[in-house]
Amino acid sequence: MYCLIAAEVAIFTIFVVAYLFYLGKSTAGPQAKDVLHVPVFYTVCLLSSSLTVHIAVRKLISGRMAAFATLWLLTIVLGGVFLFGTAREWIHLIYDEGLTISTNLFGTTYYSLVGLHAFHVTAGLLMLSIVLLLGLAGRVGREQSVRVDVLSMYWHFVGAVWVVVFTVVYVLGR
Repeated sequence: MYCLIAAEVAIFTIFVVAYLFYLGKSTAGPQAKDVLHVPVFYTVCLLSSSLTVHIAVRKLISGRMAAFATLWLLTIVLGGVFLFGTAREWIHLIYDEGLTISTNLFGTTYYSLVGLHAFHVTAGLLMLSIVLLLGLAGRVGREQSVRVDVLSMYWHFVGAVWVVVFTVVYVLGR
């Protein structure tokens, strides 16, 4: 997992640098300051899910399976709400603001960076859902807690990356 995260850090770094490099260089079409709204609620949801996944793993280690499943499900719901917020923002940008990936440099770098993150959230939600289903089927217990904790590391990484993306896109980029 450490190797995967290191590789992912390199990939996200490239996308963040590209976003920052091209920020403000578009002369036509909508710009970040004109069309982006800061997604505070959805950000709180994603960052809260990092806490719920951490506590869920602790419950798994202590053998409290019902608490584990509940907190794991809450993590999935919070991640899903975040992903819904991303989709909602994209629908607004495309249909209300006319910003697509091919509109201008801002659109290209914005959708590439935020889309890369959304892909990672989606992959994480898929993996979290598989663990939940296996847990409900009685196939995840204390013996698998180390493996489950490795998955939680990935989820923490997804949250940490969002802090960077949020800062670059919604704070510095405005």
